[in-house]
Amino acid sequence: MIRACLLSVLSAVPRNFRLLEELERGEKGISDGTVSYGMDDVDDIYMRSWTGTIIGPPNTVHEGRIYQLKLFCDTDYPDKPPTVRFQTRINMTCVDQETGLVEPSLFPMLGKWQREYTMEDILTSLKKEMSAPQNRRLHQPHEGIFILIASVSNDDQRVDQKGKCVIM
Repeated sequence: MIRACLLSVLSAVPRNFRLLEELERGEKGISDGTVSYGMDDVDDIYMRSWTGTIIGPPNTVHEGRIYQLKLFCDTDYPDKPPTVRFQTRINMTCVDQETGLVEPSLFPMLGKWQREYTMEDILTSLKKEMSAPQNRRLHQPHEGIFILIASVSNDDQRVDQKGKCVIM
């Protein structure tokens, strides 16, 4: 009953108010902390660019992995779904392996978008999709870490790059 009332209210809320509500909810933290989201650029007055994080669900090949995503809410959000793209490499049936784009035709929440859905719903649904039989055991790309370390000596004027990491 309460959810039905909330959905009724959300369907009438203007875009910016809706996004402010989502931002507030994202900043407070979501349920068990394995899914989070927030603004990608706090100076973006149109609130288009968002970042999300999903911690892989237990008892899957995703367990212990942290996945970063970008969500782009164009001016027609929430009437149209955001564009969702994994920044972290992942092998899932609904994700384009070359671009990380979540394919709306393969991910029902985006393909059959309803105005009441939120970014939290998308992230939670993607986490659930990781546990689905078709994804839970798929071989995952290796997480590569490159560490560049350069020695420093004030005598020979070299620059220190110690500890700089690039994650592929």
